Amino acid sequence: MPVYDMMESFLVKKLNFKPTLRLRIATRTSYVALTMFLAMTFPFFGGLLSFFGGLPTNGAVSTVQNSAVPYNSVESTLGRHLARRLVQIGVTDVFSVPGDFNLTLLDHLIAEPGLNLVGCCNELNAGYAADGYARARGVGACVVTFTVGGLSVLNAIAGACSENLPVICIVGGPNSNDYGTNRILHHTIGLPDFTQELRCFQTVTCYQAVVNNLEDAHELIDTAISTALKESKPVYISVSCNLPAIPHPTFSREPVPFMLSPKVSNKMGLEAAVEAAAEFLNKAVKPVMVTAQDVSTMLRSGQKSIIFLINNGGYTIEVEIHDGPYNVIKNWNYTALVDAIHNGEGNCWTTKVRYEEELVEAIETATGDKKDCLCFIEVIVHKDDTSKELLEWGSRVSAANSRPPNPQ
Repeated sequence: MPVYDMMESFLVKKLNFKPTLRLRIATRTSYVALTMFLAMTFPFFGGLLSFFGGLPTNGAVSTVQNSAVPYNSVESTLGRHLARRLVQIGVTDVFSVPGDFNLTLLDHLIAEPGLNLVGCCNELNAGYAADGYARARGVGACVVTFTVGGLSVLNAIAGACSENLPVICIVGGPNSNDYGTNRILHHTIGLPDFTQELRCFQTVTCYQAVVNNLEDAHELIDTAISTALKESKPVYISVSCNLPAIPHPTFSREPVPFMLSPKVSNKMGLEAAVEAAAEFLNKAVKPVMVTAQDVSTMLRSGQKSIIFLINNGGYTIEVEIHDGPYNVIKNWNYTALVDAIHNGEGNCWTTKVRYEEELVEAIETATGDKKDCLCFIEVIVHKDDTSKELLEWGSRVSAANSRPPNPQ
């Protein structure tokens, strides 16, 4: 039994305290304060936390998992330290795209027993996968390469920022010896300044760490991760490509656990929302998705989702705002595209529907006979098949966008 539960049990059974929510919060808060003091005062105390039940995991602090690699092992490199830190906060899957600046780092992430590396087809997909992972698991992570990868993933990180999602974006950066040399490297925009990527991420992340020195690497990494969890926003961590395989004494000691203040929420509203969401999801036979990105990765990972692709031959929302020939695109055979990606490997079922009856039948098949497959349903709809609300919204946006300039 964890220490904080023992404290609460003692207060209830021995001192006749009422077992209320207030008492539970008080015991956990007291325990957190005590462990924080001891962990900062006595370096060896961090190792005792797991023996006594670890830290509270009910929202008062970030969940910290036990690492499979001892901190005093010869494998205490920067790359393994970062990998362990991700596992400790509950990240078990990292979405990545390889590039020459992050290959060594990827080796060390793969070597962490508690971490699974999911290779994606491009950086934007990796970023959106980390976004979805953060929504489901509380925190997500992606790994890309310098500038060409970082700028590609930027849009997904910006979306995570707007949605208050703690996504840890890790970038394999230039060799530490190249900083300040005025060299022009590949994967850049042709300038000797390596900060273009960093400046872009400064606008959509709450913390940026450029790790090109082993001495302060552990502090930068830990600060970045804890800030992401505390602020519930994305962070940026750049790691020089020549550092992940190098051990350092700071990676050999038991780190102080992440300590976060409890977040206050509307308990009744939260419980009602959780119950409603659980009731809805429990009725679902298979999860439903509305994107066709990274289908090959989903097949390789054995996903059994349903993908609906709504094919209306163009940009319907833009048509309702301001029509023009640029809103019509060359149509693809999306079903055939997925079949090509499938290529007979893995479980995949595709179909194309044009009428309501066909759609109902397709859904029945996807949730029945093909429930163990990744199902792709292309729905062909007319370009003007839209709701009354969208028509009204389009006219309002058009009116707002076309207002003449105010008199100067």
